[in-house]
Amino acid sequence: MSVARVDRPRRAPALSRTAAADPLLLRRRYRRRARLTALAFVTPLLVYLAAFYAFPLYRNLDLSLRDYTVRSFVSGDAPYSGWANFSKILGDPMFGPALRHTMVFTFGSLVFQYTAGLALAVFFDRHFRLAATLRALFLIPWLLPLIVSASTWSWMFNSESGVVNYGLHLIGLDPVGWLTSPHWALTSVIVANIWIGIPFNLVILYSGLQNIPAELYEAAALDGAGPWQRFRRITFPLLRPVSAITLLLGLVYTLKVFDLIWIMTKGGPGDSSSTLATWSYQLGFGTLLPKFGPGAAVGDLLIVVALAFGLLYVRVQRRQEA
Repeated sequence: MSVARVDRPRRAPALSRTAAADPLLLRRRYRRRARLTALAFVTPLLVYLAAFYAFPLYRNLDLSLRDYTVRSFVSGDAPYSGWANFSKILGDPMFGPALRHTMVFTFGSLVFQYTAGLALAVFFDRHFRLAATLRALFLIPWLLPLIVSASTWSWMFNSESGVVNYGLHLIGLDPVGWLTSPHWALTSVIVANIWIGIPFNLVILYSGLQNIPAELYEAAALDGAGPWQRFRRITFPLLRPVSAITLLLGLVYTLKVFDLIWIMTKGGPGDSSSTLATWSYQLGFGTLLPKFGPGAAVGDLLIVVALAFGLLYVRVQRRQEA
């Protein structure tokens, strides 16, 4: 006589009695697993930041606090000198002109880059034919390698065969020593840097304009507001957060510009276009007897200035959000 086989229902995956009876324990295990997963994703970034940001910053600070020579730089036994390197650069006659040139170069570039970038962003926001193509062409200066841009501007500003002086000759003006005159060298590198930075401002500000609702402009037009009133009352106020981050990023980038100035003028003639970045390089690598400590101290000053403006931006943003 056969007996019918009755299949028992399958059980769910086995859990410990403690875990099944305690939902809080299950929650803790889930959170721990989520933290480990998040840590696994963050670890490569932390390693990258430590290797390429934290360690170089520590190394630069160590250089600025010790009396390094070529021999001690190789052997690593430089004596501790404290703030002597900072006192040395602050008392150097070159510090004042380098700081002044840095401020003129930075703020002069920022003002014209932002103004031109904002004007072009508003212009391309009209969505006319070929707007996308022209906007893409304006990105070329930003996409070119900086050494190519600097070399091109050096050729254009050449005193003898440059296209700029040739244009001045055509309209009956005397040629100008753009890169060889102490009065024009800094202006020349500022012009080149403005040309390079305009596309960045254009892209960021144009993206900010896309987030402004079109209904605001339509309502303002119905109320009789003209183009300038719409820009002053709607566009510019709503672009303030985007403008702030654009100016901050431009400031940090422009403060550390070195290659453009070095390729075009090498800080000359007679240190007339030397900035803190080029002076730091000259101290550390531009002489027969390198001064690693003072050169690193100048670099630390640049870091402090950029950090101060970054903290200022964060404070302003918090006030606007409050």
